[in-house]
Amino acid sequence: MSEMKQRIEADMKSAMKAKDKNTLRAIRMILEAIKQKEIDERIVLDERQILSVIQKMVKQRKDSIVQFKAADRTDLVDVEEDELAILNHYMPAQLSEAQVSTAVDKMITDVGATSMADMGKLMKIAKEQLSGKADMGTVSNLIRAKLS
Repeated sequence: MSEMKQRIEADMKSAMKAKDKNTLRAIRMILEAIKQKEIDERIVLDERQILSVIQKMVKQRKDSIVQFKAADRTDLVDVEEDELAILNHYMPAQLSEAQVSTAVDKMITDVGATSMADMGKLMKIAKEQLSGKADMGTVSNLIRAKLS
């Protein structure tokens, strides 16, 4: 079992002992998503794959928050924001814009990219190096801007 999954399960036990229902609900959702992916793909997820699952959940929460705010459902916004805070607890520290820009510049130099035709190669490398540490949509936009 991966270190990340052990940490999540330990946090679940702590939340149970503390009778923290909100945290417990969010952690159970994380474990459920991990287990579902493991069953679907018939594999045991490693750290990177678990981070990918959590990152997807973070994105879903952010999207939901935007939609609930537009519908003026502050009760649901609060629930989603609580879950987002717990999910972010398991995410690695996010890189600053300057750090992402420097990493993208280095990738472009390493690959020798000169045009948009190299976008696929760069995104593959970016996903390996920056996944979980930076928003991939932002990385994609930055690569496009630098190659244009």
